[in-house]
Order: sequence, then C-alpha cells, then structure tokens
Amino acid sequence: MSLKVFALLAALISGVAMAVQGSLNSALGKIIGLLEATFIVHFIGTAAVAVLLVAQVGNGDLGRITSAPWYTFLGGVISVLIIYGVVASIPKVGVAIATTAIIVGQVLTALLIDHFGIFGLEKIPFTWWKLVGLILLAAGAKLMLN
Repeated sequence: MSLKVFALLAALISGVAMAVQGSLNSALGKIIGLLEATFIVHFIGTAAVAVLLVAQVGNGDLGRITSAPWYTFLGGVISVLIIYGVVASIPKVGVAIATTAIIVGQVLTALLIDHFGIFGLEKIPFTWWKLVGLILLAAGAKLMLN
C-alpha cells in the first residue's frame, strides 16, 4: 500500500472516529455538563497516552520538548475548544450537520494554512478550484439544514 493511500485511509478512519467521539462526548455532556464532559474526555485521553508512553509505544523524543516553538503547545488549548464546541453543537443540530460545519471550517482554515505555509509547513498554492470545492461543501452544509 502506498504512503498516500495509507494516509488517506488514516484520515478516513479519523473522520469516522471523530463522528463517533462527538456523539459519545455529547451524550456524556447531556449527563454531566459540557465543561465537565470536556474535562473527563481530556483526562481519559491523557491517561491513555500516558499508558502508551510508559509502554514505550512512541518513537519520539520527549526530551526535545524544550526545542519546540511556544505556539506548538497551543494544540492542547485548541483541543479543549474543539471538544467543547462539538459537545455543544451536536445535541442542537445533529451529528451530520455539526460534522459538516466542522469540515467546512477545517477546509477553510487548511486552505489558508497551506497557501501561506503557516507553522513552517510547505506552501501549497490556493486555486480557484479549491474555492469552488469549499463553496460546494458550504452549500451542502446549508442544504442539510433544511
């Protein structure tokens, strides 16, 4: 299997997992509260990763943490915003519409990050076809609201 096919399959599986995770987190949020569910999800996730680190499943180098730029640590804060937003939106609009809105936001932001090469990533130029794709995604989200 080529690396691109593997990467696309990994992304597809992540998308499936995100829809299931959002549903589970929203169900938990209905029972214990939005912020409380966000906390529990992150606590359990942290514990799971700690187990993997102790088992030495990763192949990274945690000792190099001080060489990472400060902004790379914002992912943890952003993760809280993501989980909270998902937990808050799914009960109001449903999994499909919330997920579609999430994807539109992701693609819009990804296009900007790609085009400007933000965070040291390779620049991938914006094209009008990408804009058409984004507009079609947004139109699909709007159609699902009806």
